[in-house]
Amino acid sequence: MIRIAIAAVLGALVSLAGPAFADDRHAGYYYPQPQSTEVYYPRATPLPEANRDRRLGFVTGITTAQLRAPYPPTHVLYAKSAESEKPVIVALQDGYIDTIYRARALLAAMTAQARATPIFTELEAESTYTFFDMAVLLGFKQITISDGQSFAHQVTFE
Repeated sequence: MIRIAIAAVLGALVSLAGPAFADDRHAGYYYPQPQSTEVYYPRATPLPEANRDRRLGFVTGITTAQLRAPYPPTHVLYAKSAESEKPVIVALQDGYIDTIYRARALLAAMTAQARATPIFTELEAESTYTFFDMAVLLGFKQITISDGQSFAHQVTFE
């Protein structure tokens, strides 16, 4: 009887996660289950030379710039999946990325930061591209942004 009740509760919890999270093995480890998702239809297409090394180079460039700043980083960017196609942005301070609006503001600010990386300087990427478009150029498939505690938002590129 108890096993049936536990199975029912677990089944209900899995169904609440929904199909968008069914294959997200990083949720619950690197960030909480995303409470919201969106699909972005980019203006860019992946570059022929978009590969794991380029994506990791981009992440390293952003991280290096953060570490050179005269203040501690407020968030961290890293890439997950076998091919590093799923960047994750997690706040390092309480109250920093705790709403969808703050998440979108940070992503907008990251557009300027991304344009200053060597990869985009070399590529002379379109100046109207957003951070999402630039991520697609490198072959990223989705971005998850989180406060590292209870808020997460996931953007998938199609």
